[in-house]
Amino acid sequence: MAAASKTPAFSLRDRLTTFLDAPPFQGAIIGLILVNALIFGLEAIPAVAAQIGPLLFALDQTILWIFVIEIATRLVIFGPSRFFRDPWSVFDFLVVGVALLPASGSLSALRALRVLRILRLVSVMPSLRAVVDALLRALPSMASVGALLALVLYVGAVISNKLYGQTFPAWFGDLWLSLLTLFQILTLEGWADIMREILPVHPYAWMFFVPFVLIATFAVLNLVVAVIVDSMQSGVRSAAEEDKKRDEEMLAAEENISATLRAIRRDIADLKTARTKTKRKRK
Repeated sequence: MAAASKTPAFSLRDRLTTFLDAPPFQGAIIGLILVNALIFGLEAIPAVAAQIGPLLFALDQTILWIFVIEIATRLVIFGPSRFFRDPWSVFDFLVVGVALLPASGSLSALRALRVLRILRLVSVMPSLRAVVDALLRALPSMASVGALLALVLYVGAVISNKLYGQTFPAWFGDLWLSLLTLFQILTLEGWADIMREILPVHPYAWMFFVPFVLIATFAVLNLVVAVIVDSMQSGVRSAAEEDKKRDEEMLAAEENISATLRAIRRDIADLKTARTKTKRKRK
């Protein structure tokens, strides 16, 4: 009786898991996320929000509760221990949970974070998950590049403060202003205008700023791109190796099955031969 009572529950859980992971359901979830993103955009347009604001709110709440039911179902099916071991499940749980915060009181400002629900596209779409995984794998190397960039900025800020702090205090008056100005130059935002202001007073200023731009912008920042590209290529290679290994395992399993079937056929043939010989001897 105990075994019989467990079987229906297991089959129901198995069917629910298959249903939640099925492409049609995943496609429906992606569609709801996109509709939710459109709703957030329309709510940010005052004229539209004034006309159909209640309808947008009702649609938003409906989609929210669909997400809540989906995540609650996954939580029940997989159990808390398995559910919270998956980083993407935790991500979905937090993103949807933020939208359930009260709309009044000290937490009302956090309601603006409900737009983060759109980020569920990352957890639903495998291609986006692969990109995020590559970025996460690149974080240690990016931290090293970031430390190098911070070092270059700091050294440049100290030098520029000593050289140009008295004549251009608005840009290089202290360490923090120098860091801010050099960060602006690093992004190539208005750095030519800064140079035109400084060069009449300091004709040799280009000997500092040109190497700084070449080192910080074209060398160090491109290292970040190189690290990310390398991480993504490593992920692609790892995925290809896993696919190759999986194919080899499947091929080996098929060969084992074929060998077993051939052995069974030989045994059957031997049994038939032995039976035929036995019948002849009796005759």
